[in-house]
Amino acid sequence: MSGPAISFTYCTQCNWMLRTAWLAQELLQTFGQDLASVTLVPGTGGIFQITLDGTLIWDRVRDGGFPDSRALKQRIRDTAWPERDLGHVDRARPAPQGE
Repeated sequence: MSGPAISFTYCTQCNWMLRTAWLAQELLQTFGQDLASVTLVPGTGGIFQITLDGTLIWDRVRDGGFPDSRALKQRIRDTAWPERDLGHVDRARPAPQGE
């Protein structure tokens, strides 16, 4: 199967499996058949890392926490398919009211 392989390594001690599974589902929903695989890898010690074809694209420590689905989708798109339009994900968010 062609397309990039995405791997999530998450800390089981920190109970980050549900967050990880949700992000994986978001990627599968957006990129579907264009992905070779999405893999969840249990780890320990506070790890949360996402790799794209073996290249680290998100690290909880380095990048300051967890990505939201929008940021993750854009980062993957920018790496794998820079010409691809993500539709509403690429549209500017309206400013919160009162600002």
